[in-house]
Amino acid sequence: MDIQNAQAAVDEWIKEHGVRYFNELTNMAQLTEEVGEVARIIARRYGEQSEKESDKVKDLGEELADVVFVVLCLANQTGINLQEAFDKKLDLKTKRDKDRHRNNEKLK
Repeated sequence: MDIQNAQAAVDEWIKEHGVRYFNELTNMAQLTEEVGEVARIIARRYGEQSEKESDKVKDLGEELADVVFVVLCLANQTGINLQEAFDKKLDLKTKRDKDRHRNNEKLK
């Protein structure tokens, strides 16, 4: 599924099951919360912090999907075509950084 179809699927889900979008500030707070959950898993699973037994069953993919869902909600409710915005960003990064990482001695 491309981003445009994902936005449409989220919009359909909100209309069918969600009653309405939470306001933008609530969704921003929710996004922050979801990103925090991703950070917790990564810090403990891949970083130097120890992971509690109860955290070992948490699904990183599910938490990342929560982040994507809220980002799609924010894009929908603010009128952003995220597919178009992402394509423009990827093009910009490709032009701007085409040799930057290849020439970075730290990455060799």
